[in-house]
Amino acid sequence: MRRQHGALPLGRRTVLALVLASLAGLLAFGWPLVLSPGSGLEHGTDAPLVLAAVLVAVIAVVMVALGDGGIDVKAIAVLGLLSAVGAVLRPLSAGTAGIETVFVVIILGGRVFGPGFGFALGSTTIFASALITGGVGPWMPFQMLAASWLGLGAGLLPRRVRGRREILLLAAYGAVGAFAFGWSMNLSFWPFQIGSGTSLSFVAGDPVVDNLRRFVLYSAATSLGWDLGRAVTTCLGLAVLGRPLLAALRRTAARASFGPLPPSREPDDPDGSDATRRVHAPTSPA
Repeated sequence: MRRQHGALPLGRRTVLALVLASLAGLLAFGWPLVLSPGSGLEHGTDAPLVLAAVLVAVIAVVMVALGDGGIDVKAIAVLGLLSAVGAVLRPLSAGTAGIETVFVVIILGGRVFGPGFGFALGSTTIFASALITGGVGPWMPFQMLAASWLGLGAGLLPRRVRGRREILLLAAYGAVGAFAFGWSMNLSFWPFQIGSGTSLSFVAGDPVVDNLRRFVLYSAATSLGWDLGRAVTTCLGLAVLGRPLLAALRRTAARASFGPLPPSREPDDPDGSDATRRVHAPTSPA
C-alpha cells in the first residue's frame, strides 16, 4: 500500500518555495517591529502597497511551484469547487460580530487533501471572495497569505488522530488560527491606522517589547470582540460539521485517487490497468 501524498504533492522545490514565502510573509507582517528610524517607511503611506506587491509576487511563485509538484485536473477541480464554496460563504457570513465560516472550508480542505492543497485553497478562496465582493486592495495579499498559512497548518496536523480526538484537535486549531488571522491582519496595517502621538501608536525604532505592548493594547481595544467571534464561530463550525464534512471530503479524495491505493492491486501495476485487461480479456473457445 502506498502512502498518501495528498491532492497536491510537495516536492523539494515546492517545499523550498513555501518556506521562502512564509519567511517573506513573516517579514511583510512584522516589519514594523524591526523598523529603524530614517528608513523611509515609518511614515510612508506607500509602504503597504510595496509590501502587498512583494506578497503577490511571492504567492505567484509558490503557485507555480505547486503546479510543478504534480497537480492534476482532478485536484484543480476540487480546488475550484472548494474555493467557490468558501468564496460564497465569506460574504454571507462576515460582518456580524466577527462571524466567519470560510475558515471551516479551508481547514477541512487542508486536513483532507494535504498541506500544499491547504495553502493553495487559502489563497484562491480569499482571492475569489475579493472578486465577488469588490474587496480587492492592498490588504488582500495579506489576507491571502494568512489564510494560506491556516490551510497549510491544517494539513500538517498529526495524521493518525481520528474520531472525536480529531474533531477536538481541528476545533482547537480553528479557534487559535482564526484568532491569529485577525491579529495578523491588525499587524499589517496597525502603523498606518491611528497615526502617531497616541499611547497605542507604532513608534519606529522603539524596542520590540514596547511596540508589541502597544500592538496588543491596540488589538484588544479595536478588534477583540470580532476576533473572539471569528474564533468561536470557526470552533463551533468544526465541532458541529467537522465529522460529516470530513467523511464527504475523504470519499471524494478516495474516488479521485488522492488517498492510498487499494491493497488488492499489484505493486508493479499501480493503476490496475494490467489487472483490468486480464479480467476483461476475451477467452478463446475450447
